[in-house]
Amino acid sequence: MYQYTAFDRQFVHQRAAQFRDQLMRNLNGQLSDDEFRPLRLQNGWYVQRHAPMLRIAVPYGELSSRQLRQLARIARDYDRSYGHFTTRQNLQFNWIPLPRSADVMDLLAEVDMHGIQTSGNCIRNITSDALVGVAADEIVDARPYCEVLRQWSTLHPEFAFLPRKFKIAVSGAREDRAATYWHDIGLHLLKNDAGEVGFRVLVGGGMGRTPIPGVVVNEFLPWNQILVYIEAIVRVYNRYGRRDNMYKARIKILVKAEGQKFLDDVNKEFEAILRDDVDGAAHIIPQAELDRVAKSFQLPAGVAPVAGPAWTAPADAPVAFKKWLERNVDDHKVPGYKAVTLSLKRTAQAPGDVTDEQMDKAAELADKYSSGELRVTHDQNLLLPWVKATDLAALWEEARANTFATPNIGLLSDMIACPGGDFCALANARSIPIANQLIERYQDLDELYDIGDIDLHISGCINSCGHHHTGHIGILGVDKDGKEWYQVSLGGSDGSDLAKASVAGKIIGPSFAADEVADVVEAVIETYRGQRAANERFVDTVYRVGLDPFKAAANAVRRSTARAAA
Repeated sequence: MYQYTAFDRQFVHQRAAQFRDQLMRNLNGQLSDDEFRPLRLQNGWYVQRHAPMLRIAVPYGELSSRQLRQLARIARDYDRSYGHFTTRQNLQFNWIPLPRSADVMDLLAEVDMHGIQTSGNCIRNITSDALVGVAADEIVDARPYCEVLRQWSTLHPEFAFLPRKFKIAVSGAREDRAATYWHDIGLHLLKNDAGEVGFRVLVGGGMGRTPIPGVVVNEFLPWNQILVYIEAIVRVYNRYGRRDNMYKARIKILVKAEGQKFLDDVNKEFEAILRDDVDGAAHIIPQAELDRVAKSFQLPAGVAPVAGPAWTAPADAPVAFKKWLERNVDDHKVPGYKAVTLSLKRTAQAPGDVTDEQMDKAAELADKYSSGELRVTHDQNLLLPWVKATDLAALWEEARANTFATPNIGLLSDMIACPGGDFCALANARSIPIANQLIERYQDLDELYDIGDIDLHISGCINSCGHHHTGHIGILGVDKDGKEWYQVSLGGSDGSDLAKASVAGKIIGPSFAADEVADVVEAVIETYRGQRAANERFVDTVYRVGLDPFKAAANAVRRSTARAAA
């Protein structure tokens, strides 16, 4: 993990002290709520439907056991004993009273954490693949580049007031597990035939009202020029992006409207920055700086390749253990090691929610089995990245005793959901009750295994914080005459499946009432089970047979509901 320098530590402590001064002036009436609003937002503090909400950055998903214990302490002492992991590798608290917010910022600073730029029209938290640095298919470890990007973009004076929020995701593996096509900028680390490192650069991805996957604007940019190229992109966006309509202010709208002209303007700006670099002002990354940052990402102490044959599970191992190995354990680039996902999805707990006790126990498991390190995943789970294969059986026993070992990763119950209308003032409908209904309905592991891989994503509004557009099954909450209704879409992809392009799902018919959604999902799944070919996944069946059979099944639920009501 990246180790804060004295400068880094001083920076976050000074920022916390600055926030405390701003808060005190607001509470004393010296700073109006309108004046305080942009200042608190710059530190991750929103005012939501019922209470303040704090969003804490977990850069590119890396989290230490010490940090997780501090988050557990904050949940226990300042919130209602739980937090919520998001799809963008942040943690949110929903019930901290604003007068106590400065104390929380001090506690975060103690463990090198903060909420800087988790809100506002700026470059947000840099995200990556949860398997970054350990994936068996990794080409280049993206973490040093993510950290350089984080440091460069933090409080960048030129990009503090963009037309709209701006998100960057980085992947260094062959499989894109960072949903890079759905970000304002997506970056793929590559090596050319000469072994040189560079970036494929994508621009203009995003969800919301107009879901658009990003487009490639540079096939191979030398790694040391990436800050300059991003600067050129964001300058063009800052200059021409719309500020008169927040729904048309994201860079995806500009890219779609301008097409080749946008690309030409970016390249002109890029060339101008390099041409005018007479005094070294251009942000070319020095090799020495990359090396300095990369030192934080060496193998943890005690981790070393294990010689000899690869570990395999004993033939007489419990079936439940073998299923867990199949679903929750990933191959590792270091021989003799595995990456293990701790499932947070369970009945009576919203997807992404984690209690203080669960955080403390996950931290304990990280210390014992993963060199004190965890990752926050895009799918709202936790991952242990440095598990010795010979420790898997012992880890499974402890994880199972603490309800972390449900072997459902990638299955229907491992769904993504935003907090929705239970918390968010922007939401049109609640996400959590729908998620809970589906998790309760699909508890039988044998049934889940028969259904197979399905990405189910739920959003409470069109902002798509639950990434419903990219779900194989997507559920979107909408408002109809003050009541909660839900659109269902099929066939979305976040790009993680190499055989499928990044596409938004297509809506199947009119919206459904809240009490129909679980039945609609069941009807869609049963249609798949009746239509699938041998070993065919749900999304492949959708692409092969088309939407019509699924529309018919969903509409039959509506007709049945109408008859029952009559």
